[in-house]
Amino acid sequence: MRKRLSYLLTVLLMCCVLANSSYAQTQAVTNNNRKWWKEAVVYQIYPRSFKDSNNDGIGDLKGIISKLDYIKSLGVDVIWLNPMYGSPNADNGYDISDYRSVMKEFGTMDDFDALLKGLHERGIKLVLDLVVNHTSDEHEWFKQSRSSRTNPYRDYYHWWPAEKGKPPFRPGAFEVDGSGWRYDSLTNAYYLHYFSYKQPDLNWENPKVRQEVYSLMRFWLDKGVDGFRMDVIPFIAKDINFPVITKKDLDENYNGGWDQYMASGPHLHDYLKEVNAQVLSKYNVMSVAEGAGVTAATAHKFVDADRHELNMLYHFEGVNLGYIPNRFKKMDPHGYSLIKFKQIYSKWDSIFEYKGWGTIYLGNHDQPRMVTRWGNDVPEYRELSSKMLTTFLMTMRATPYYYFGDELGMSNIKFDKIEDYRDIESINMYKQVKNNGGDLNEFIEAQKISARDNSRTPFQWNSSENAGFTTGTPWIKVNPNYISINVEAEEKDSNSVLNYFKRIVKLRKSDLAFVYGRYDLIDKANPDVYAYTRTLNHDKYLVLLNFHQHISITNIGFNVKGSKQMINNYSDGSLIINGKQVTLKPYQAAVLKIQ
Repeated sequence: MRKRLSYLLTVLLMCCVLANSSYAQTQAVTNNNRKWWKEAVVYQIYPRSFKDSNNDGIGDLKGIISKLDYIKSLGVDVIWLNPMYGSPNADNGYDISDYRSVMKEFGTMDDFDALLKGLHERGIKLVLDLVVNHTSDEHEWFKQSRSSRTNPYRDYYHWWPAEKGKPPFRPGAFEVDGSGWRYDSLTNAYYLHYFSYKQPDLNWENPKVRQEVYSLMRFWLDKGVDGFRMDVIPFIAKDINFPVITKKDLDENYNGGWDQYMASGPHLHDYLKEVNAQVLSKYNVMSVAEGAGVTAATAHKFVDADRHELNMLYHFEGVNLGYIPNRFKKMDPHGYSLIKFKQIYSKWDSIFEYKGWGTIYLGNHDQPRMVTRWGNDVPEYRELSSKMLTTFLMTMRATPYYYFGDELGMSNIKFDKIEDYRDIESINMYKQVKNNGGDLNEFIEAQKISARDNSRTPFQWNSSENAGFTTGTPWIKVNPNYISINVEAEEKDSNSVLNYFKRIVKLRKSDLAFVYGRYDLIDKANPDVYAYTRTLNHDKYLVLLNFHQHISITNIGFNVKGSKQMINNYSDGSLIINGKQVTLKPYQAAVLKIQ
């Protein structure tokens, strides 16, 4: 009896150990949790700037189709396409006037169908931008809504009758006066717009609006698209009583953040559950929320599988690091703290360690170029730091979202004057600073680092005029460095940023440890080096990233001699190892397999 009891205790102990080991984690991965969207590399295309097929200076769908083999060569699995629907382009397509059509500048529905077919033939999925917090003010729904107070479409939007006085303040992100309400004299009322006045917010509290949204989602899913990136989806729910919100309220309840307030509307998760039940659950597709206002405390409500809402979200805590508080996108002149950077990304890894799923990104259409913002775009270090940042993105436990052009190491264009900008945000914030008597030169200097247009310049295909993007006049200027930074040149160079990207994507796909493996931060107090391990089963990898332009040393805590080097962003592949200590060259990145 005593021997049997001892045996049972031993078995129980082994089970407890296994439950907390990478082995148990592997079993869960193998049997239950593998999803194609967790293992995918997502490549984002800004269609206006990718490739112009008819030489009108604007990228289009046929242009993308002509480059499908290039996209295939990257090794990516999913394309996220920024909005290509009918739009007057007040906010470059994020103001939609017709959800079931293609923007004239981009082509036709036949072009879209050919694009989708071409991607699927190459084993690549297509995810569309779903923009349903707001429409264009030129959408037929809004035209009807503003025509009279008794129109059947009146409550498709949020209106405040002027006889009640001015409505309580809500922010309008793209407005010179900062207000989210716009007076409309036709019916003597104000309408709500969290962004431009050209983008009135939909009234999701009206079930008819929700059914309209579900119908348009089905329209595209029935065509065969593979999911949606959901633009500012946490903002859809509003308190239709529009209570007065004071700074004290924000400070006490939302840490002073309007975005957190706007992401906390009543019935938000009821609506997302309804989206899932009526639409998403009927298709094998992915869904990712632009997690504006989402915090570590609220993230699980959106993405935990047992909540039946969405698959993933991307947060803003990482990309907001390094800005001076209460200044419009002005970087701290001392740069950002790598220690804080590590804390943020380690925290978000831990948030989804056991439930839900995360994303990882450093650039997109709303952010400046990755290498300028997070690396070093001077000629000596641009390639090295770009490769280093790509190594980070491709070795973290999350679905990587990678912005077109970053695989070339494209950098900020850094316009000197406001007339070169095309983005409503930069243009209107410039007017706001001017009206407030602010320093316009300081604003322009700050925009050279942070402006969204920095990432929207045309893709650099070759060294011909306009980088091979168009033979017409580009809708926005081409970065002059296209002469040396372009696809044609980099495809011929085995050590280019482009070919490094292809290699690191292959490495990520070579072992599920890079997708599902446990993440452990090493040498966390090191101000220069980001080091961590990824472990799954008996496979363990060490990732070493020097984020600075000087030689840096990291103490790993275990002996790495004899390890197999999987990738190195220096062409000679050198790495200085001294027992438990590794010395890294400026912006060096290396991945080692621990034997």
